[in-house]
Amino acid sequence: MDGVAGASGSAGPVDVDGRAGFEAVFLDPVGREVRQRWEDACVAVAFEDLAPVSAFPVVPGRRWGPGLWWSATTGRHVVAGSNAMRAQLMVLDRDPFVVGLAGRPARLVWRDGRGRVRSWVPQLFARYADGTALLADCPGHPEAGGERALSAAQASRAACDLIGWRYRRLETLDAVFAANLRWLAGYRHPRFRGRPEVADALLEAFARPRPLLEGVQAVGTPMTVLPAVFHALWHGQLAVSLERPLHQGVLVGPGRVRTEAGSSGTRMTGVAGGFGGGGL
Repeated sequence: MDGVAGASGSAGPVDVDGRAGFEAVFLDPVGREVRQRWEDACVAVAFEDLAPVSAFPVVPGRRWGPGLWWSATTGRHVVAGSNAMRAQLMVLDRDPFVVGLAGRPARLVWRDGRGRVRSWVPQLFARYADGTALLADCPGHPEAGGERALSAAQASRAACDLIGWRYRRLETLDAVFAANLRWLAGYRHPRFRGRPEVADALLEAFARPRPLLEGVQAVGTPMTVLPAVFHALWHGQLAVSLERPLHQGVLVGPGRVRTEAGSSGTRMTGVAGGFGGGGL
């Protein structure tokens, strides 16, 4: 889980009234607003199962607005407010340690050092298999949201530190890595898994790293086998480097997916990953 990219931007020491503490505002299963002490809510509430506490804004003139991401992890849709958030959802959806995802499930409320009420709704919530969680924002660039967003990030990080969770302003992904991940994501649904005998044959064909097309042709017709290969690459039964463009000669091998922190965001490889392959 240490593969989540570090925070971007800094607003200096957070201005929070430590005596007042933090509160969480969220919607119950019938849509009623609930306000609860932050530490209590984080123990009792499954934020990954909640609807957004507030809608993502629709910005006039923006080419891409709020939409839905179908999660292979949960089998449900997650609301995404931007392209940047959708990219981070792809990364987390492929992380084998993530078991739950939600968009804007809770509003964090606190008082600053002057007693003024402040609030922020982190864009993304991810639950990990060990019960801990990640709250995250997905800015399109490091300064997105201005000083208010950076100050809110500091407060959100302080709130998460109280309970052993993490908060991050996730950095944008490298363009090649993001394009490769988008391609594999198109095959994340179980319908692309293929017949059991095909999946087994693929694991045998790529027991040692070999060029993608060579291994595919050893199993069957590319039109039939390639979707199953991409599905296996998404889910980590097979591994490939996503640092360079995918192509028919890229090396594919065995391996379970793991996360690695990169300078441009979270990267997913395999245990046998890091295969070279060159560009097209």
